[in-house]
Amino acid sequence: MRMLLNIRIPHEPFNTMVREGTVGPVIGKILEEIKPEAVYFTEQDGARGAVLVVDIDNASSIPALAEPWFLKFNADCEIRIAMLPQDLKEAGLENLGSKWK
Repeated sequence: MRMLLNIRIPHEPFNTMVREGTVGPVIGKILEEIKPEAVYFTEQDGARGAVLVVDIDNASSIPALAEPWFLKFNADCEIRIAMLPQDLKEAGLENLGSKWK
């Protein structure tokens, strides 16, 4: 199941890790472990952030995605299901529409 992992990273401890030169290896290790399909680093609400596209087999994989960000950066994580156009096409919207008139 494809998911979007939205991460908001507070200034600390990230700033300290940047000053110490340790942030790159930490992020690298997390990404190596998670193996996202795509990673986008961005600003979120005036702070650092990232959006990762990940594919998981079941919900029990979710803690392994979020915990590194919680533990290393005190980050906030939101996880959302993401559908491709084909997924939406196969959802049966036309049947749902008639069912819920």
